[in-house]
Amino acid sequence: MKSFKLNTFRLITAIAFAVWFSRFEICSARGWRKLQASPASAATYNVLDYGAKGDGRADDTQAFQKAWAAACNVESSTVVVPSGSVFLVKPISFSGPNCAQNIVFQLDGKIIAPTSSAAWGSGTLQWLEFTKLTKITIRGKGTIDGQGSVWWQGDKMPSTKPTALRFYGSDGVVVSGITIQNSQQTHLKFDDCTNVQVYDITASSPGDSPNTDGIHLQNSQGVVIYSSTLACGDDCISIQTGCSNIYVHNVDCGPGHGLSIGSLGKGNTKACVSNVTVRDVTFQNTMTGVRIKTWPGGFGSVQDVLFSNIQVSDVETPIMIDQYYCDGSKCRNASSAVAVAGVNYLNVKGTYTVEPVRFACSDNMPCTGITLDTIQLELSQKGQDSNGPFCWEAYGELKTQTVPPINCLQTGNPSKNGAGANADSC
Repeated sequence: MKSFKLNTFRLITAIAFAVWFSRFEICSARGWRKLQASPASAATYNVLDYGAKGDGRADDTQAFQKAWAAACNVESSTVVVPSGSVFLVKPISFSGPNCAQNIVFQLDGKIIAPTSSAAWGSGTLQWLEFTKLTKITIRGKGTIDGQGSVWWQGDKMPSTKPTALRFYGSDGVVVSGITIQNSQQTHLKFDDCTNVQVYDITASSPGDSPNTDGIHLQNSQGVVIYSSTLACGDDCISIQTGCSNIYVHNVDCGPGHGLSIGSLGKGNTKACVSNVTVRDVTFQNTMTGVRIKTWPGGFGSVQDVLFSNIQVSDVETPIMIDQYYCDGSKCRNASSAVAVAGVNYLNVKGTYTVEPVRFACSDNMPCTGITLDTIQLELSQKGQDSNGPFCWEAYGELKTQTVPPINCLQTGNPSKNGAGANADSC
């Protein structure tokens, strides 16, 4: 009997505690939920909560800096730039290396650059910079607007034009969804970065805006760029020295200067680029399609390159290798050159306006290992009479008949070939 009473007491006590707890949870639901949600809310940092006005006139730079400083300390945190607001932000650096990993910069609103020279000082190389971070993501449906027309027209702005968005010394970078427009100079740049993904972005500036490259890569490895639209006043994508394992696909380019490896070797410098694949890319109304350009006097190498499924429309020169690149200044010829070897063109089709193919290779460092397979390029209705393909010191193989016939490509190996030595130097 005593045991029965004890068990009954325990049961009644347990039921009473459960009822009391449920009442507490119901009566204090707001407070309870706030307590439960606190870890998630603490990991989200809205710039409006740090003093940003978002009216397009007030200076919101400090608010962005404070929101970043808070997020920097919390792994997997998110900085929120909300939609419906326009934020005026001066040059700013979101920097590590002591920041936590997996930070997300959620850009759904619009960030605009100042247009007064006083806001920039002299020699500012970038506007928005993310530096020395691990697993950093910028995503969203928002816009970064450099308001670059004041720079392009030379309206009393500093002589150094900044890059709109730059990543430096970072690993595991993702940029997706956003629009970068009217950049002062380059839209998006990666320096000394590894494991980069760029997709579903738009870069947009007028075709006559000077030096407004879409995406610029330098000393970066393991980069994938896809499903993006790039319209600018210079190269849609520029691949510079120190880059390897680059994969570009499903990109629309135009207007612009095309996709370029280079320019490389300026000022007699060493340049190394390897393992580049570009496929399923369209070029419309661009200066070139797929191009490799090197300065006389440089050294190093470009090797293992594939251009595949390239569609061109009203492109001046769809296929180009230029080892005499000079950029308008006076350049002396030089015996050394960045070697170009193992460049493959597969299924390049469409229309050109000036010249279908141009291989202008070095006298002392001829281009080797060029292969052409399924090339069909016809003179556009907008084009003028063409002299046909041009080749100089270019060696390789025609895998199929080409349109027009590219009979100038030489077979075999050149008697002068320092490509191997230059490749080894990389």
